[in-house]
Amino acid sequence: MPLPLAQVQELRDRLSDRFRPWRRSAQFWVRAVDIYGSYKVCQLRTGFVKDEEERQAMWEQQHEIGAQKMYSLCSELGGLFLKAAQILGKPDLAPTAWVKRLVTLCDKAPSTPIEVVRDVVEKQFCKSFDEIFDFFEVEPVGSASIAQVHRARLKSSKTDVAVKVQHPGAEQLMMVDIRNMQAFALFLQKYDINFDLFSATKEMEKQICYEFDFVREARAMERIREFLRVSNKKPPVMVPRVIPGMISREVLVMEFIQGTPIMNLSNEMSKRGIDPAGKLAAMAKQKILTDLTLAYGQMILKDGFFHADPHPGNILICNNTEATLLDYGQVKEMPEDLRLAYANLVIAMADDDLLRTKESLSEFGFKTWSIADNELEELFQLSLRMFDTRLPPGVTVLSPFADDSSLNKVGVESFPEELFSVLRTIQLLRGLTVGMGLRFSCAQQWKPIAEEALLKAGRIKDVKSRRPRRSFLRRLF
Repeated sequence: MPLPLAQVQELRDRLSDRFRPWRRSAQFWVRAVDIYGSYKVCQLRTGFVKDEEERQAMWEQQHEIGAQKMYSLCSELGGLFLKAAQILGKPDLAPTAWVKRLVTLCDKAPSTPIEVVRDVVEKQFCKSFDEIFDFFEVEPVGSASIAQVHRARLKSSKTDVAVKVQHPGAEQLMMVDIRNMQAFALFLQKYDINFDLFSATKEMEKQICYEFDFVREARAMERIREFLRVSNKKPPVMVPRVIPGMISREVLVMEFIQGTPIMNLSNEMSKRGIDPAGKLAAMAKQKILTDLTLAYGQMILKDGFFHADPHPGNILICNNTEATLLDYGQVKEMPEDLRLAYANLVIAMADDDLLRTKESLSEFGFKTWSIADNELEELFQLSLRMFDTRLPPGVTVLSPFADDSSLNKVGVESFPEELFSVLRTIQLLRGLTVGMGLRFSCAQQWKPIAEEALLKAGRIKDVKSRRPRRSFLRRLF
């Protein structure tokens, strides 16, 4: 006796769900091997070419091909790979061709249909949609890998709110993606990159698991908002206010903040008749960057609890030059000893103190091997590439993984997972620095905060008596 159509469809859906992770893994590995293999072939071909310009042209062509393939992988698979695009889409971590393609993927995840959104909200709050909202915009303001945000107005409020709703089923796919990425990271660090990539993916896994708990996110948002308020006469960045009583694991309602995405800042200036390359624009950009840097410096070094998802899609510019930090799904709390060790490293980099840099790296478990005669200098240069925003004159891209990187002389065997969120923050700030056409050192700006942290912990006694050690490296910057 044949099964009814409804049962046949249910059986198909179950089989599809069961094989979906396997199908997704196969899609990833086919694409990843294709991208990796094309680069290895290019590396082999350029080895037979003596002319430097011809080699450069070959690599640029390869980067264009690789960028398109990576864009297809991230946009079509979505999920964790959209987050990978956010990390890689910065001028100091990827070739220009990759940056141009991947930067367009911020908040470009497929959106969940409004009928599903309505169902999720009603189940989480145990009320009908019409009981909660006066209006609810069908089209999301933005859709990312884990959730999407809608503009709405509550029955009990006269102001607009932002409603963040999780994509159903996103967590399972994320876990499949992270396992595949961890396997690929192990392969790369064994054969191509002298860096502990696996620890980075382990930290990513930990943070992603946190992102699926909006109750935790709401607590983090309020903690950071209050910390910045208490620590400053005026907070350097704005943090959205959580709406009390409108928080659940899968839905989070907060105040709606109107602003311009930082990636669109130059276009917005042009619309207002301001020359994006002029002095007025440079002053505005400098203030924005200084405020962001100050906020992160205070969160990381003073409190040890900070916003850990720093990509341009999470930064809005309001009231001309006020920055707003969005999305607190990923936050990081640093252990006290690690926070103080990092504060020590900040001072060492600001003072160009090579020996203190090595001692600080050793203190927080940074294990390396070296083939360099000038190990201290190479280790210091590697620290700058990873943990400072400064760039040598005329240089706009300074990746830790570039061909001229100190990683080719000083390999990183072990890296504390807790510091990868700090590393991401530095890369964001440096990317913004390059994008805005500015130059500055976050280590030098953070030095007073680091000294205050060490002074409070009794690690140093007198800040004023200390004088920076200058070396030949100071002349480079």
